[in-house]
Amino acid sequence: MIILAVFLAAFCLSSSNSVTAVKEKKKQRVSTGIEVLLKEEKKVLKGKKVGLITNPTGIDSELTSVVDLLHDDPEIQLTALFGPEHGVRGDAQAGASVDFYIDGKTGLPVYSLYGKTKKPTPEMLKNVEVLVFDIQDVGTRYYTYIYTMAYAMEAAKENGIPFIVLDRPNPQGGEAVDGPVLEQEFSSFVGLYPIPLKHGMTVGELATLFNKEFKIGANLKVIKMKGWKRDMDYDATGLPFVLPSPNMPAVSTTFAYPATGLIEGTNVSEGRGTTKPFELIGAPYINGDVLAGKLNALRLPGVQFRAASFTPMFSKYAGQLSHGVEIYVTDHRKFTAVPIGLHIIKTIHDLYPDDFEFLQANNFNLLIGNGWVKEKIEDGSSVNEIMREYESDLASFKKVRKHYLLYK
Repeated sequence: MIILAVFLAAFCLSSSNSVTAVKEKKKQRVSTGIEVLLKEEKKVLKGKKVGLITNPTGIDSELTSVVDLLHDDPEIQLTALFGPEHGVRGDAQAGASVDFYIDGKTGLPVYSLYGKTKKPTPEMLKNVEVLVFDIQDVGTRYYTYIYTMAYAMEAAKENGIPFIVLDRPNPQGGEAVDGPVLEQEFSSFVGLYPIPLKHGMTVGELATLFNKEFKIGANLKVIKMKGWKRDMDYDATGLPFVLPSPNMPAVSTTFAYPATGLIEGTNVSEGRGTTKPFELIGAPYINGDVLAGKLNALRLPGVQFRAASFTPMFSKYAGQLSHGVEIYVTDHRKFTAVPIGLHIIKTIHDLYPDDFEFLQANNFNLLIGNGWVKEKIEDGSSVNEIMREYESDLASFKKVRKHYLLYK
């Protein structure tokens, strides 16, 4: 009886310790740049008129907006807001420009940095003495927020204003780097600088690289995160995920995006207008069972394909029943997004040569960052041949990238 009591006591203690360990593990999380700023670095904003570039992703771990955090802090004077694509409050669809307005909650002026004006003008900055950037990136070259940051850094340099980046995790992680490096003649607002399609960097790291390698020369300060590691899954950060744009609803979307975002440059729907953008792809002319069978037969790493049909509410094929596949990223560490995206496009191109088209309006060449990948797909080259073609430039970028990694 005594032995049983001792055993039960030991078991309960062990169970209690296990529960405590689980709870402690759940408590562990990353502190983002805004949290570090307010706790340890607030002095960089004291006594200065602050301009803030942000959107709904600029939050702390309690889901409080950075706009409110800075506006309500008696030691900080927030004087202007600047919105990227989709706006400060995230209420504009892809490609829609947002005009100047007064924010209803704070009474602050809101300037759009998407549309006619992508760089803050001296007039916009007349009441600003320091510019702060706090936006969640998704880790893919053709996402406009990092170029809003770059143009704002240029404006800060030209107007003698310090520029502060409040860093956030790369939801795809900080290790995988892949895809062709953009060729300068294909520079645009969906790819401004020669970086690969999947860069594996945080916005703070990109800012330091842009600033030096592309000679912006801004007075730049990055407020680093605490607790973030390059191999960390987003779920392991303990941070809430706010959709960075209307068609980027989940972390899983960010994994698929470097692959299926390329489909925007074709006459295949990338799933805009559905509940799973970039994870559903298709067109009225596709047979979903055939496409799923062909793609699954390739045994691509970390992904499976399911035949799917859907009717987009807007964008390509709005109101038309379309057929294709749903993409399941089963292991994002093995998922080689760029080659897989090329396999998808090449497979559809080869299955439906009379129906498939590369579009002029959403230029595939601007998305992929060159003119030769499209030609190779049309000429029948294999994805492996395409990958070998960009291998050397990618290796060169990786060497440069090492100098700008803030988290080892």
